[in-house]
Amino acid sequence: MTTTITLARHGRTPWHEGNRYTGSSDIGIDDVGRAQAEVLAAHAKEHAPAALYASDLLRSRQTAAAVADVTGLEVEVDPRLRELDFGHAEGRTLAEVRADDPEAAAAFVRDPVTHHLPGGEHPEAAADRAEQALREIAARHPDQHVLIVCHNTLMRLVVCRLTGIPLRAYRTVLRGPDPTATTQLSFTGAAVMLDHYNQAPRR
Repeated sequence: MTTTITLARHGRTPWHEGNRYTGSSDIGIDDVGRAQAEVLAAHAKEHAPAALYASDLLRSRQTAAAVADVTGLEVEVDPRLRELDFGHAEGRTLAEVRADDPEAAAAFVRDPVTHHLPGGEHPEAAADRAEQALREIAARHPDQHVLIVCHNTLMRLVVCRLTGIPLRAYRTVLRGPDPTATTQLSFTGAAVMLDHYNQAPRR
């Protein structure tokens, strides 16, 4: 039996417009993000997922709520799906981090796992919790299609973890998914296949 899980990034927020690290900061989506969520909702209605999950962060829940409005699904909130905490970089751009601490920024760019941003969550820990959540959700919904609204870096980390890409390569191998773009994974027992990555939803 194969369970298909579609990961969708949340809609845009004011911080994402400025390319600021948002991480665990609880920022809501903006007007553009709400329009993006409506497109994702129309896409979801056409593909009829059996279940809908979201992280506990506001931007994820707001995006998932738009999907719930048109599909009739209840949003199941799982904190394990929340974004990586970026520590002292939250609310700042990489350029601002680099200006304050060029050595830490350079080390992060070289290897964002070994040298994750100061004060932040270790990417291995985020990958662990995301993998656990996705495998549990897949087991809970055998032979069904599930939609999960979550986050940019978390999506890249869990895709790396599940497909065998070295975690330290998440910033160089996988481009950051666009707001409300979808990434699909198929779970058959312990095996996982990446069906598509960063695909724009269509009405």
